Amino acid sequence: MFASETRTWWTGREARPSDRRKWVKVFEACDEDKKGYLSREDFKVAVVMLFGYKPTKIEADSVMTSINSNASGICLEEFIKLMEKKKAAQLHQNEIRQIFTAFDRQYRGFLTLEDFKKAFKQVAPKLSERIVLEAFSDLWHLLSSLPEKPVTLEI
Repeated sequence: MFASETRTWWTGREARPSDRRKWVKVFEACDEDKKGYLSREDFKVAVVMLFGYKPTKIEADSVMTSINSNASGICLEEFIKLMEKKKAAQLHQNEIRQIFTAFDRQYRGFLTLEDFKKAFKQVAPKLSERIVLEAFSDLWHLLSSLPEKPVTLEI
């Protein structure tokens, strides 16, 4: 999918039926005792199965405290809502990586202001330098706010 298609598809925050089916299957596989919910450890296994990484203790704690305090764990509907949020965040990070890669023409793993200016000069030559500087600044602030730093900008 192209980044613009990804953004358009995900703005409604509704999961595709194929995603929902996959999440239900993973939920059922991780709920081995058929108790109707996932424990903290079950949740960690589910995230590994779906996203390929083990959640940190902080992430698992955050999820467990965000669910209904009367529940023993994460029920299916809560799990699906959590996976929708994770998928949206993952798509957003992938889009940022694609944009960064397009600007990182020398594959150095970081962008300088000059790289940014050159890229904009090619795709939007009539754009004022002030707008390019604002875009660079906005991108820097956006990347600085991410918990995982996928890219580096140098001024």
